Amino acid sequence: MLTHQRRFLPSTSALAAFDSVAKLGSFSAAANELALTQGAISRQISLLEDQLGVKLFERNNRGVQLTPIGRDYAKGIGDALATIRTLSLEAMAKAGDTHLRLAMLPTFGTRWLMPRIPDFLARNPSIIIDFATRIGQFDFESSGLDAAIHIGDPNWPGTDCQFLMQEMVAPVCSPAFLRDHPVTNAQDLLSMPLFDLASRPRAWEHWFASLDIPNGRGGGMRFEQISNVVQACLAGLGIALVPTFLIEPELSSGQLVRAWNHEVRSASAYYLVRPLSKMAYPPATAFSQWLLEQVREFNSRQAGRSKSTF
Repeated sequence: MLTHQRRFLPSTSALAAFDSVAKLGSFSAAANELALTQGAISRQISLLEDQLGVKLFERNNRGVQLTPIGRDYAKGIGDALATIRTLSLEAMAKAGDTHLRLAMLPTFGTRWLMPRIPDFLARNPSIIIDFATRIGQFDFESSGLDAAIHIGDPNWPGTDCQFLMQEMVAPVCSPAFLRDHPVTNAQDLLSMPLFDLASRPRAWEHWFASLDIPNGRGGGMRFEQISNVVQACLAGLGIALVPTFLIEPELSSGQLVRAWNHEVRSASAYYLVRPLSKMAYPPATAFSQWLLEQVREFNSRQAGRSKSTF
């Protein structure tokens, strides 16, 4: 079967010779274009005609002329060779590609990832990172992105989801809001404006359930980005359930305070997501290895900090 199939796959040398003669109308002109002898071109054409069992050119005193079959064949072969050239150039370009096209979550990227990026670049000076902001799943193929940092569940079709870390969330607000809306128990929060984050659905329900408070939910203003919900809290508009490691500056400075001192592990987690087609892409592999190392160091510091508070 394979031998039978090969009969219909002429050599690229023969096809290149045929394509050149078909375009230029001359064996000698084709020989000059391909840096071959006229005899070599003639042999390639003869081999091609013998393999196909058809005449592609009529030889006459004025040179050569395509037969009707040859004209049809030339149209398709020209397109096919152009496609092969394009694909070959793309493959060569990708082989030397040092760009990492990374999708990141806005606040996580700005506050956690970006301060660590100089270390990655120092270790991988040949890699150039192109950053894009994405929230939620998207189509890797149409976006041209190589990897993404995702918050949610590891259920992204056609990808490899590499677990990075969990997050602890707590309800926070401005000191002024808390003064005007005193909280004596966690149930008091149910009557207050509670902000929702699009990337963490049912977060309030999960938080209230951890305190055995049924039917607890948000239902106030909804935000896509943590940075925006933080600004809403700073403006005294309500309470948000926010990953505490992303708002350490605001908590340390007192700009934000805990509305109720109860942290829970979020139902969502962070993942590094790569399309299966890019798993062997060197810049993405280098980034994955570096990122896991950074996460291990961060988790170790967080664990040490938690122990020191007991």
